[in-house]
Amino acid sequence: MINLFTPFKIKELSLKNRIVMPPMCMYSVEKKDGYVTDWHVQHYATRAVGGAGLIIIEMTDIEPDGRITDNDLGLWEDGQIAGIKKIVDAVHQAGAKIAIQIAHAGRKATDAKQPISASAIPYDAQSKIPRELSKNEIEILIEKFRQSVRRAVQAGVDAVEIHGAHGYLIHQFQSAYTNQRTDEYGKDLSLFGKKVIEAVKAELPATMPLIMRISAVEYVAGGYGLAESLAFSKVYKEAGVDMFHISSGGEGPIGSSGRPGANAAYQVPFAQAFKAALQVPVIAVGKLDDPIVANAVIGNQAADLVAVGRGMLRNPYWSLGASVQLHEKITIPKQYERGFPRI
Repeated sequence: MINLFTPFKIKELSLKNRIVMPPMCMYSVEKKDGYVTDWHVQHYATRAVGGAGLIIIEMTDIEPDGRITDNDLGLWEDGQIAGIKKIVDAVHQAGAKIAIQIAHAGRKATDAKQPISASAIPYDAQSKIPRELSKNEIEILIEKFRQSVRRAVQAGVDAVEIHGAHGYLIHQFQSAYTNQRTDEYGKDLSLFGKKVIEAVKAELPATMPLIMRISAVEYVAGGYGLAESLAFSKVYKEAGVDMFHISSGGEGPIGSSGRPGANAAYQVPFAQAFKAALQVPVIAVGKLDDPIVANAVIGNQAADLVAVGRGMLRNPYWSLGASVQLHEKITIPKQYERGFPRI
């Protein structure tokens, strides 16, 4: 039987366990230039010391106006590669593997003077009205995704995650709620995401997996449901996605904020549906902080990996503590051995 500490392999990415630290924005860039700081390096390295198998660097944007805020990370110029590489090297030294999430916030770019989107529909009454992208601008953005992934590969990451969830730009294109275009990008809601995947896939070594984060459902009237997300994700799989990271929300009440019905493991059924329908590995996320619950998700084969976000913000050593609670013998950093019972 597999459990939380069973090794996992996809392509040439080999993980020592099934525990993922998901991307979580830190809003900690000091000079608003998108560059990594020492704090970022310490933040990610600590979770690697703490035993996570895979760490995914927070949403890292393809252009300055693609950021949620001006304090977010970027990978739109070559000078930013060195900082990402510092994170990668620190995480590798501590024994974990590392991916990076590449994204564009679209109409949710709160600090952009003029946000952009599939259509000129603001997020809410307090948000700026975004400018609808021209087809030429869309092609330019696809190229920016490709260039950012090229830089990520140069920085030495083990995998790349494309952000197609939580109401950001790719999500805005794939939802009829936010995409009211009449051209080909409106008639085929998956076209933008598909083109991004095809472009970035060309930059990845054949041995490196491409992950995509998806909101399985939207919590808003007129938004899509599970049937629609499975349909466009099938297109994404055929375009080159190797593994899906299954979340939800982004339009309307967001589940992680406590609505609707956000109990422990509330998103796991979505991950299980993706795994069954698309026959691909999946990462489950969403209130999986209890090691017993997280272990059950793996043991029941509802997902291949589990992501623990807020739990790792509270406790960088969540994975080491989980091994004790589950009575699993793992390698504890020798400097910390005295703090853990002998199993």
